[in-house]
Amino acid sequence: MIDVASDRSVRFLTALGGASTSRVLNLFRIAQDNVDNPEHTQKPLFISPVINKAFLIKHRTRSDEAYLFASPRAVSTKIVVPLDSADLRAGGRALFVEQRGYVESLRQTGHYNSETLERDLSVLRLLHAVPSLDPFLLREHLRNNGIDVAACYFSISEGDQERMHKFVSEELSKLIILAGGSGNGSSNRLVSAMLSNEIDEKLEPLRMTLGLTGNDFREGVFSWRGFLYYKWSMGKFWPDVMGVLREINAIQPHGGLTPEQKVYLAGARRNIIEMVRDNGNHVTKALSVYDASFQDLVQNQSPKTFRDFLLSAPYMFLELGEKLGAISHIVSFWRYRFPVGARPNIDGDELAAIFQDFSSSFGERLKEEISPLKKPIVIDVTAA
Repeated sequence: MIDVASDRSVRFLTALGGASTSRVLNLFRIAQDNVDNPEHTQKPLFISPVINKAFLIKHRTRSDEAYLFASPRAVSTKIVVPLDSADLRAGGRALFVEQRGYVESLRQTGHYNSETLERDLSVLRLLHAVPSLDPFLLREHLRNNGIDVAACYFSISEGDQERMHKFVSEELSKLIILAGGSGNGSSNRLVSAMLSNEIDEKLEPLRMTLGLTGNDFREGVFSWRGFLYYKWSMGKFWPDVMGVLREINAIQPHGGLTPEQKVYLAGARRNIIEMVRDNGNHVTKALSVYDASFQDLVQNQSPKTFRDFLLSAPYMFLELGEKLGAISHIVSFWRYRFPVGARPNIDGDELAAIFQDFSSSFGERLKEEISPLKKPIVIDVTAA
């Protein structure tokens, strides 16, 4: 396990005390906000009370963490358990899903018996399989796999649900003729079927049109949902991106800065802005592939291009989710930490910790030796 108590990036953990983003699922805060909600207890995300109050983080694996895994991986799912629930500044202990000795480390950390361990391992595998921790995607992925948990874990407002439904309805209305229906009733049924956790007979005409087998169709439809969600989500948060980047470029911490911090912060600002730009371009290109194949299906009634898209969609979905999730994380966390109109109040250490987190969302491009943050201490608890 990794002891993050002595890592100064624990300041970022403290700042996350009230935030969930597409890269961070803040079960700690969800538990605090739902103390009097019986559904939170009756339908927990994790049976272990310890893990059900942890932070889950989509983490870009660093070079000095590679030895923790049996095979290389670019992104891992990190579980951080606070050492003191009354004071996040005390830090936490962390483990990665599928690291060496993972099952035994999780058993000890979550105080599991065999039955509850298997159930929570299954949920962690599902969360590990999705590219980001967007609430819509998590809810759909868990429902698709028969995991029923309380709605409080997915902070999707009724307004957002309605807007997402309207967006999908407008997108899919062009498919009604191909799917064998007509009118608003058919459109609503198709949208409901697309957003349902079941791939049932309502989508059978579409499956036959595309000439896909059951498993390919199920995986393709789930990834299709993801593309629709990402397309809608991009339109929702992208207008805030430029404003956030301008603030990142301009923010000045209070107090003095060491020469090392000045070098790091200057480089990190450039790094974050360039990575958001480059990854934003990648996301736009990936969505344009979807748009072009979908338009070919609708306008030319030619299913081949869209069929090929659906077959490759699961792979594209993962990469798209990582890149868009990293950008969304930067925007949502920055807006949480620095509300519009409020005067920024932050010191150099905390700003460096935030910048390091943002950079690591895409893969750290700055040389690690110039980072002012201490390396975490690694403790092999499985050998104890």
